Amino acid sequence: MAILCLRPEADFARVDALPPPSLEVLYRAPDDPALGDLLKTAAALVIPAVGPKLPAALFENTALRLVQVTGAGVDRLDRAALEKSRIPVANVPGGSNSAVAEYAVTAALLLLRRFACADAEIKRGNYASYRSRMLADNLSGLEGLLVGVIGLGTIGRAVAQAFRNLGCRIGYHDPAADASTAQAIGALPLTFDEILARADVVTLHVPLLPQTRHLIGARELAKMKPGAVLIQASRGGIVDEAALAACLAAGGIHGAAVDVYAAEPPQSGNPLLTLNSEAAQRLLLTPHIAGVTRQASARLFRAAWKNVERVLVRNEAPQHRVF
Repeated sequence: MAILCLRPEADFARVDALPPPSLEVLYRAPDDPALGDLLKTAAALVIPAVGPKLPAALFENTALRLVQVTGAGVDRLDRAALEKSRIPVANVPGGSNSAVAEYAVTAALLLLRRFACADAEIKRGNYASYRSRMLADNLSGLEGLLVGVIGLGTIGRAVAQAFRNLGCRIGYHDPAADASTAQAIGALPLTFDEILARADVVTLHVPLLPQTRHLIGARELAKMKPGAVLIQASRGGIVDEAALAACLAAGGIHGAAVDVYAAEPPQSGNPLLTLNSEAAQRLLLTPHIAGVTRQASARLFRAAWKNVERVLVRNEAPQHRVF
């Protein structure tokens, strides 16, 4: 029962998360021209959550018993095609919770306290002048600030808890959230517009759906406090990148951190890459890495292989089936 895996074996080896001996795994690149033929006989397909969309034609007339994602996102899969072919898709929810929480807190602090800007200014020889400016601007830390979490799923809750541990107040907006779970971490329900208007940090943790595309656009950014920061570590497309660039250029908010993009990698014409130097200093860009740490990868990979083994070797239903 061969398993086709679209990420290199080295990814698993370097975190000590190779598949168990019971599984026969073929490692191939996503653009391998033989992919279609290999999928016709493979029993399972293992893929990263991040990557180009996989053509629906790949899943026609296959022997697949499972598509296993080594992360939470399933955006690159054609749901209709897989449901038509009755191929179950499973993910690994929660494995990167701690990593994303670390990212959100770190990004908020870097922006609020201008650490990256200070580093650049000191290297330019402007130690004294920039220190004076930082003191004069009376920069805030996190303690006592209101953090607005949009999307209180497993990642959103981990992010909320991380901020709460640092003395922040937590508000959230998620119509599907369990109220008792939110109360357990001291999170107060707020409307979407209340979070935009009141939060000092707005952090996004929602899936990309038709109703969440450009959830944050010009109207929403205009509602945010001038001293607020935005953390975008959910899915590309949730934030209107042109609107965010315009807001930063106009000094509308204190800063933003962006880890995911509508097109990855972002093209040279992306407005976030063409900001003037002052606005660019208030923008932290990272390459879709918020949920990626050695520890998180090990958890995700081991859970993925365990689920594949569960389906193919033990003939059990997959855990965490998405569709």
